[in-house]
Amino acid sequence: VNYNVHTFTSSGTFTAEASGSVDVLVVAGGGAGGGSLGGGGGAGGLRVITGISVSASNYDIIVGGGASGTAGTGGDGGTSSSIGYSTVGGGGGSGGATYDCGRSGGSGGGGSRTSGGNSYNYCSGAGTSGQGYAGGTGVHKYAPDTSRDEHGGGGGGASSVGIDGHASSAGADGGSGTASSYGGTSYYYAGGGGGGTHSSGTRAANGGIGGGGGGGTSTLTTLGVGGGSARNSGGNGFGSYGAGGAGGVNTGSGGGGGGWNSAFGGNGGSGIVVIRYAV
Repeated sequence: VNYNVHTFTSSGTFTAEASGSVDVLVVAGGGAGGGSLGGGGGAGGLRVITGISVSASNYDIIVGGGASGTAGTGGDGGTSSSIGYSTVGGGGGSGGATYDCGRSGGSGGGGSRTSGGNSYNYCSGAGTSGQGYAGGTGVHKYAPDTSRDEHGGGGGGASSVGIDGHASSAGADGGSGTASSYGGTSYYYAGGGGGGTHSSGTRAANGGIGGGGGGGTSTLTTLGVGGGSARNSGGNGFGSYGAGGAGGVNTGSGGGGGGWNSAFGGNGGSGIVVIRYAV
C-alpha cells in the first residue's frame, strides 16, 4: 500500500480534499527533568489511531511543546491533538531540592532523591492509560547496598515504566518509547528522561530509546546517553554537577534529571503529529 503522509512538527492545518479514512500518530510534548538530582521527565502521551473518517474539510492540528527545565521540579509538556484525538503532555520530573513528587502526565515524571535515610519509595508520577507509563522512584541510600547515594528515578516512556533509583547498579534509565513507521521511516518516539545521578553506580542514567534525555551526574565519568533510534536523538547528560540532556526535538521525549544542587533538568522534546492515508 502506498500512502500520502502529512507530518506536523508544529501546529497547523490538515486539509482533507475529499471524504475518506486516515491513520494518525499523535505525540504530546515531553516533560522536563527535575533539577538537583531530580527525576527524569516523563514522555508525552502517544496514541496511534487507525481508520478515522474525515470529510472534505480543514482540521486544526496542535503540536505540544516540550517543557523547560529548571533547578526545581520540571514543567509538564504540552497537549497535542489531531482530528478529535488528543494526548496528554509528559509529567515533569521531581526536583531534588524540594522533594516534590514526580508529576503525572501522558507518561509520569521520575521521583527525586529522597530526603534522607535508607529510603527509595519517594513518589513518582503516574502515566495515562493507553498513552504512557509511570516514572520510577528516587532513592537516598538503599539498604543493604547503601552505596547507591541519591539518584532520581527515570521518567516513564510510551512502552515501559522509568527505572527506580534503587533497582539498578547504574543510574535510573528512562522508560522506552514506541516505534512507528507512519512517516515512512521507522522511528521510536516518546522515551523517558534518565534520572540525575550523584556519586555512585557504574554510570549515569540513560534516556529511554526514542529520544529521552540522558541524566546529569555529579562525579561519575560515564555520562548519561540520550536515547537513540529516534527522529532526533536525545541529548547526553552533563558531568561535573551538570544539567540533564534535552529530549529529542519532535519525539515527545522527557528531559534528563539534573546532576546536583542547582543543576537544571533537561528540556522536554516537542511533540509531533503524523497523518497518512492510502492512495
